[in-house]
Amino acid sequence: MFVTMIAAKIRAYLRYRETVRELSRLTDRELDDLGLSRTEIPFVARTHAAV
Repeated sequence: MFVTMIAAKIRAYLRYRETVRELSRLTDRELDDLGLSRTEIPFVARTHAAV
């Protein structure tokens, strides 16, 4: 069970990093089209990783 929990945390962290990387590649215009600003990227990534 402990190993499963650690593996889940690692997968969530990897999802977080991937989401941050993908959103960071977008231009400010593209982010605006999505209704986001650069300062919101970490929050959106954490929300996505938690799902």
